Amino acid sequence: MADKKNPDKKRRDDEPSAKGAPEQGAPAAGDAESGAAQPDTAPEFATADDSSSTDQSASADGIEEDELTVQDILDAAEREAAEPTSEHLADLKRVTAEYANYRRRTEANRVVEKERVTGDIVKLLIPILDDLYRAEKHGDLEGDSAFATIAAKLRSSVERLGLTSFGAVGDPFDPTMHEAIFQMPSPDVETETVGDVAETGYYLGSTLLRAAKVVVQVPSDG
Repeated sequence: MADKKNPDKKRRDDEPSAKGAPEQGAPAAGDAESGAAQPDTAPEFATADDSSSTDQSASADGIEEDELTVQDILDAAEREAAEPTSEHLADLKRVTAEYANYRRRTEANRVVEKERVTGDIVKLLIPILDDLYRAEKHGDLEGDSAFATIAAKLRSSVERLGLTSFGAVGDPFDPTMHEAIFQMPSPDVETETVGDVAETGYYLGSTLLRAAKVVVQVPSDG
């Protein structure tokens, strides 16, 4: 009966417990403070700092590359040419020596090739020179005949090409230059000597085109 008469008192008795009880699902005061003391976003701040420093470095590098102009490169090359380093001097000496060797080899090969080509041409004329030599031995080139004049001009022309003849009676026998076709003992010689020439030998410059075919006189006891 007392509760029915005083319904307001019952409501006042229930209000403190309602106010003191925490709402369902709301965090406690201690939990809120703990969450504020240990934030979970610290690693995100560190990553942002690293990214920022990387961007700044890249930006600085880009500025340095932009500042390097073509004129800077040309100036650096001129300074290197004016005051080369020891390494570049060594490279320059090596290249110079290689080029000098190349020129020497090229010049030597050019001379050899020239002699080879000239030799191929002169070899075609050697049979004609042999005929002139035999005609001379028979006395057919004496005087101022037309035949003698032509022979003199031909010999002069091949000499200008570098052709020289060798092989004469009385020369010491040299197996590197002479080809012995016959040996004849003789009391008049003390060493092997050319006694007669069957074919004249020829040199073209330093190249032996043909050995001289000769009769060799050898010393005899009697």
